[in-house]
Amino acid sequence: MGRPFQLPEPLPLAEQRGQTFPALVLLMQRLLARDGCPWDREQTFASLRRYVLEEACEVIDAIDSGDLSHLAEELGDLALQVVFLAELGRRAGAFGPDDVARGIVEKLVRRHPHVFGSESASETAEVERNWVLIKAEEKKDRPLLGDIPHSLPALDGAKRVSDRVAEVGFDWADAGGARAKLDEELSELEQALASAERAAIEHEFGDVLLALVNYGRHLDIDAEGALRSATARFRRRFEFVEQRVKQNDGGFPRKDGRPTTGIPTEALERYWQAAKELER
Repeated sequence: MGRPFQLPEPLPLAEQRGQTFPALVLLMQRLLARDGCPWDREQTFASLRRYVLEEACEVIDAIDSGDLSHLAEELGDLALQVVFLAELGRRAGAFGPDDVARGIVEKLVRRHPHVFGSESASETAEVERNWVLIKAEEKKDRPLLGDIPHSLPALDGAKRVSDRVAEVGFDWADAGGARAKLDEELSELEQALASAERAAIEHEFGDVLLALVNYGRHLDIDAEGALRSATARFRRRFEFVEQRVKQNDGGFPRKDGRPTTGIPTEALERYWQAAKELER
């Protein structure tokens, strides 16, 4: 039989100073104890990787939704991942939750000399310039691309890499050069398709995506944002298509409980065009 856990009392906003955060650390320690949760005890840094990404994305979705109560909930889920990983760090004898907190406090103090030091900065542009200079000094021995996370969303990561190498002149002079490179990569993809070699096709397809991101950068288009918007439009339109299928056809046919093919392509295209007309 488990032992009860004392939940922290809710506090008015004006009285909140982070007093309840230690309760999250204590809770995580309890879950990771020998008589704690078997699932939690089996987790590793690697196994939690996917949850960190999922929770961060859910925080972003909550921000975009404008639902602040939902945002508070999702921030809690993300905070759990931070504390969970910190406690795994303690178990490995490498670091603990207080090392994590102190590290970011120390970094923020160092990067805000206009607040905690002798420098001054009255405008946002000055703050950003000082931040970049301080960060550059801290990371001066890193490779040029060393501080760009490998696990960023692929399009965003590609743009950041392209931005960074452009800073040292490794770039096309204008959008025309980037557009020509895209044509070149598309031609190489066609050659790979003709060869029917799976590895070559995937390789060249990746090169096409990278060239397209670079072309978008020259056009001042954020590929990640553009694709997200396009996907959102697609989802809205397909939701309309699905509603029409339900109204006119009784829904998609099902096989083993899952929707499947059966509605004529011509009907689906007609519903799709109707969805586009509504957006206009």
